[in-house]
Amino acid sequence: MSAPHHLFFAPCPSGLEAVLVEELEHLGAMTIHATQGGVSFQGSFTLGYHVNLESRIASRVLLQLSRENYQDEQDIYHATRDFPWWEWFSVEQTIKVKVQAKKCPLKSLDFVTLRIKDAVCDAFMKKKQARPNVDTHAPDIQIMGFLDDQTFTVYLDMTGEPLFKRGWRQARIEAPLRENLAAGLVKLSGWTKDQALVDPMCGGGTILIEAAQMARRVAPGLGRGFAFQKFRGFDARLWETICRASIAKQALTTPLSLYGSDRNAAALQVANTNCRNLGLSETITLQQGDVLHLQSPHEEGFLITNPPYGIRIGEYAELAKFYPLFGDVLKKKYCGWQAYIFSSDRRVPKMIRLLPTKKTPLFNGDLECRYYEFKLVSGGHRKSRRTASVAPEEMGKA
Repeated sequence: MSAPHHLFFAPCPSGLEAVLVEELEHLGAMTIHATQGGVSFQGSFTLGYHVNLESRIASRVLLQLSRENYQDEQDIYHATRDFPWWEWFSVEQTIKVKVQAKKCPLKSLDFVTLRIKDAVCDAFMKKKQARPNVDTHAPDIQIMGFLDDQTFTVYLDMTGEPLFKRGWRQARIEAPLRENLAAGLVKLSGWTKDQALVDPMCGGGTILIEAAQMARRVAPGLGRGFAFQKFRGFDARLWETICRASIAKQALTTPLSLYGSDRNAAALQVANTNCRNLGLSETITLQQGDVLHLQSPHEEGFLITNPPYGIRIGEYAELAKFYPLFGDVLKKKYCGWQAYIFSSDRRVPKMIRLLPTKKTPLFNGDLECRYYEFKLVSGGHRKSRRTASVAPEEMGKA
């Protein structure tokens, strides 16, 4: 654990890899390489502490322990059994093994998982004459295996509960937007703290809260625990120093123009509760109301929202009526703004009758979505800015 450089892998929502790369560069990571669904990087063991504490985009941080070629399950067993697991955790701690694969020729990942678990336990039996217990629900230590067509890589999960679980969400709504995805939406938009930000369908307020914490430089990992705190050699004093340094960088008095609304009273109550728990009640202005009837709070700014999308037939028909009206609101009330709509509904640009200036593929879990950018400047108005195509002849091309 004292080696100057370790290999790490940080999974993230698919489509946010480039944003995570920028974040890791800022944190001092080296040899950064993005792949679909995550980013590999190198750095000191302490860097793993920092990424867990500071990353707004990563889902977790995995520490690479070994990487070997394999042909069958027996090769995987031997590679795992020969590793000095006792250097990382004790036999009294519980474990869980999780395996993922891509283009793996082996027939059963369940059997591979079992062989890895057996190998870890056998290694302890040989060295310590005792074996760790398995806990599939709340393990002390999670061992992650990844197989491609030729190589087997073993990781220790440094994170525990996923990083999008910041710890502030005391109240919940149905199907909330994950915090790291919401942070990614804000970062992809290019919003900065001196600009107004509106979410007119804010639900539990996740997008606005992530923007506020970003602007106030509040580390998303403060106040929660991590799996690495259970590793052998965990430096509690160093961790406390890192956390205190992060707190010292906070800018809690930064003035912000953040506005949220939702026509659903229950959802808005959740947003109010979440803001109150974070001390953001005076920072984020919330009101109940329908986006179709509300005025824009500033002359220009950023609108970022994750509108509802229909699952049942009735909802689908209702949204087909809503989106053209929403498009009218954007053109009439938000001229001079930049609007960003995150949705799995591919009909959005056509129904709101606006041509997106950019559309970014993103995944919300397993659900494929698009993040649409619209520059809401009418033709001939503010010619210095790039315009959205809102002229009648363009409306049918979306």
